[in-house]
Amino acid sequence: MNAWLAVALGSALGGVARYGIARLWPWVPGGWPMATMTVNVLGSFAIGLLSVVVAGRAGGAETARLFWMTGVLGGFTTYSAFALETVTLAGAGEAMRAAA
Repeated sequence: MNAWLAVALGSALGGVARYGIARLWPWVPGGWPMATMTVNVLGSFAIGLLSVVVAGRAGGAETARLFWMTGVLGGFTTYSAFALETVTLAGAGEAMRAAA
C-alpha cells in the first residue's frame, strides 16, 4: 500500500507543478510549446540524476524511487501534452516545428 500512496502523492505534486508552469508560460497554437519542452527536458534530466542517487541507497530506495521518479517526475513530465502539441502544430501547417 505504501507504493501506491507514494506514487499517488508524488503524481499529485508533479501534476500541480506541471500545471503551474503551463499557466505561467501558456502555449499558443502554432507557436513553440516552451513549457512542455522545458518540463520534459528538466524532468528527464532529473529522472536520470535521481536514478543514480536512488540506485546507490539501500532501505527505502524503492519507495523513494516510486515517489520521486514515477510520481513527482512522471506527473511533471507529460508525453500526452507533447504529442497533442506536435499534432496540433502539424495540423496548423507548422511541419518543421512539429518535427523539431
